[in-house]
Formats: sequence, structure tokens, C-alpha cells
Amino acid sequence: MIRTGAQYKDSIRDGRRVFVNGERVQDVTTHPQFKPLVDIRARIFDMAHEAAFAPVMTTRQGDEINAIGNALPYSQEDWWAKRRATDTVLEEVGGVVTRVGDETVGEMWSLYDGADVLNEVDPQFARNIEFHIQRVLQEDPFHVSANTDPKGDRSKPPQDQDPDMLLHVVKETDAGIIVRGAKYETAAAYANQAFTKPTIANWGNAALSDYAVGFICDLSSPGLTFICRTGFTGRAPAEDYPLSNRFDEVDTLVIFDNVLIPWENVLFYRHTRAATYIRSCLHRYSAFAFVQRNLKVADMLIGASLYNARQTGLDKQQAVQEKLAELVLYRESINAHLTASITLAERSPAGLMMPNQSLLMAGRVTACSQLYEAINIARDLGGGQLCVTPDYAAFTDPETKPWLDKYYTLNDDWQAEDRRKLLAFARDLVSSDYAGHRLAFQMFAQSPRFNQLQAVYRNFDWEGPLDFVRKSAGLSDRAAPHSDRPAGDGAVTAWYRAKDRS
Repeated sequence: MIRTGAQYKDSIRDGRRVFVNGERVQDVTTHPQFKPLVDIRARIFDMAHEAAFAPVMTTRQGDEINAIGNALPYSQEDWWAKRRATDTVLEEVGGVVTRVGDETVGEMWSLYDGADVLNEVDPQFARNIEFHIQRVLQEDPFHVSANTDPKGDRSKPPQDQDPDMLLHVVKETDAGIIVRGAKYETAAAYANQAFTKPTIANWGNAALSDYAVGFICDLSSPGLTFICRTGFTGRAPAEDYPLSNRFDEVDTLVIFDNVLIPWENVLFYRHTRAATYIRSCLHRYSAFAFVQRNLKVADMLIGASLYNARQTGLDKQQAVQEKLAELVLYRESINAHLTASITLAERSPAGLMMPNQSLLMAGRVTACSQLYEAINIARDLGGGQLCVTPDYAAFTDPETKPWLDKYYTLNDDWQAEDRRKLLAFARDLVSSDYAGHRLAFQMFAQSPRFNQLQAVYRNFDWEGPLDFVRKSAGLSDRAAPHSDRPAGDGAVTAWYRAKDRS
């Protein structure tokens, strides 16, 4: 079943305890803080039912039609299809949204790959994973990810401070486990379920830990409280801040106050090796959708900058062209990593098709680490008028409108209103509070940079360069390459080495 937007909205009118700006939210589908994103997610559901979009948004598996974002990838074409669907969604809604489900459901596929490790704990956990993967396909929920804990004093183990600083199991019952703690989850207040798992391995050398737990949480469960950060929607008129008012994805501190997680929803528990393994390969699929969003952000930076340069005639200057070319380099670097990761895709331990891990993880670091430089280039090309242009009210006030029409009209093609719209869009993209928040979010959304670099380290084929240097330098066979990586800790990119030796 592929749900409609109306069915999705009905599913989150469940009496959940949501708070924002010091008030209890009665209906997240209509509250101005949440409505823009709820409407976008509803639009994505509806697109799957419309003749113009259904061929791109859906796939047939047996007798069922499923959302393309939820479908397990078995071929390169499956990844091209997912990429087309994401582009179609972002172009249809007119902006970039990150937490809508397709970028988090891939974490479940990583669990599917880790079935052998989880079977060491309990074979039921692996069966639970298969059940929930099928459930996502059949029920089409809005599925998000729960990663970060409040953490507390990270110089101390959780047992030496308030234990609730990290989410943990406090009791086992016949019905399931009881958990306490808190998690930061973007979009949780208006989603259906979350894959909840540990973020840090501070259990030392312990083989078992109540903090090493991963499960599917029904976000309508009793005992959950959602405390949301103040958003950017409604702070200023949409005419002045078109992105802030439409695409601010609400981050939420989800409080677990003795919440029951049924056993069929528990995906791993207590076994620290299993939890560590899952963390090491968690993003092998979901990173693709995340990085693809950076590609669309780059398109926005290029488009806004080029429009601004062309309307004033500055695009003819070599210095401006060089800065535009730098934005293109950023954009095409991301594009190249995404394209190559599909072209050189690899088989996963469970037989799925996963993007080439070395290329994908390198692309993620490129996309995130160079984003602030791309934003600064766009600020430079936007010029000083981004921060000094009067607001929309001044452009419509009878007394000030004639002056602004005079000074903001450039020629017959660029009248004052279009000029104002472009400057407002560019300001919200690179210089507003929302822009700063989005930049920080991109730095940490999947994991902080040191973790991203660790993923690059784990997945690069170090043996190829070592072998090349050994032969070129005439080193002895004792210096033959060998890997000290733990078994199963990421997939090795050996494609080019195999091609060279064939």
C-alpha cells in the first residue's frame, strides 16, 4: 500500500505530546511551525498516485506497488531510479528537504547486511529486521532516524552520572523492553516511526551493555514527549524569507519516559560487538540520499549566483566567471562521486547492491567539508545588496514603492519585483539564520566529520597503492600489503585493483 497525503496526516493526529515555544501543540498538521513540512511530506505521498509522477516515484515488486525510496536496491538501475525520484521530489517542491524518509530507511538495509553478526546475539533479531523492512514497503510509513543523545559529561561513563543521559534499557518484560533517556530526532514530531540506536561506544571492553540497543520506535507510543526547537517559520514574512518559511525541518528532543518497545521491534540489544558493527556500516546506503541533497544545494547556489551576475552584466567579467567555475567544481565533484558510486557499485554481504563505499564516503566528506566555501563564494557573488535591501513591506508601501521601483529596476527584463525576489531568495540561502542553521546541520546531520573521515579510512582500498609502491620501489615480498581492518568493518573497494591485474 502506498499511502496518500491525507492518510499520512491522519496517522500523526494521534494525541502525541509535542511542545514548541512553550506551548503544547494540539495538531502538528495545522500548527504553523510544522505545517509547511507536513504538507511537503504529504505532497510526496500524493505524487506516487499521480500519473505524471507515479512512474518515477513507484516500483512494482511482485503483486505490490511500492514507493521507490523504500525499495531494497538489487541493481545499479535501482540506484539510478532512486536518484531520479529524489531529484523529481526536490524540483516539484521547489527546495531541499532532507528528512523525508528515503535517506533514513537505508539504515535498515545496513542491519539486513549485518544479520550474521546479529544472529550471534539472537536469531530473532535478524528476523525482526526482515519483518520491518517488509513492513516499511507494505505500510509506507514516514520513517526517520534517532541518533544523538544529550550525552552529558562525556569524560565519564553513563553509569557515573545520570544514566538517562544516554538512552538505555531499564527493564525486560514478557511484552518487550522498557527504555529511558532522550534522543534528538529531526522530523520526529511529524513522523510515524524512528530507527533508534546508540551513537557512541562508551561501554569500554564490556561484552554486554544496556546502552547497546537498537529498535523501531512507534512515535505514537505512550511515554514519549517531543520538545522541539524554535523554528524559523513565521519569524518574518515569507516574501522576505522564502526558504525559512517553507523548508525548516523541525529538530526535536524526544524524551523516552519508560517507553515499552515490543520484542518484535527490537533489532539488537546488549551485544556491544553487534552495536559497534552496525555503527560502522550504518550509512553505507543512506549516505547516498544525504549527499544528493548537497548536489541540489549546489545547484541553488549556482543558480542564484549566476542570475545575480547576469542581471547586472557582471557575468562577462573573468573574475566573476572564475568564481562561478569554482561553484561548478564543487557541484561536479559531488556529481562525480554519486555517479561513480553507482557505476562501480558493490554487492553487500546480504546480496544487495550498495554504492561503491570508498567513492560514496569520499563524496560525503567533499560535499560537507567544502560547503561553507561554496556558500562564501555565493555570498561574494551576491554582493552587498543581499544584506542591505529593504523588506517586502517597503516594496509595497505606497510612499516608498516608487523609489524602490526606480532603484531596483535594472532594465526591461529585470523589474524591481523580480530583483527583490532574487535577493530575498539568495539572502535566505546563504546569509539568514536559517542558512547558518542548515550549514551546521550538514556538518553533523549523519555524523561529525571525524566519523565521516573514519568511514573513508575503513572503505578505501589501501592495498592498491601499497602494492604499486612495493613494486615500483623494489621492496621485498615481506613488505607485501596486508590489511589490519576487522573483518566485516566496511566493504573494500577493490575494483580498480582487479582491473589492473586482469
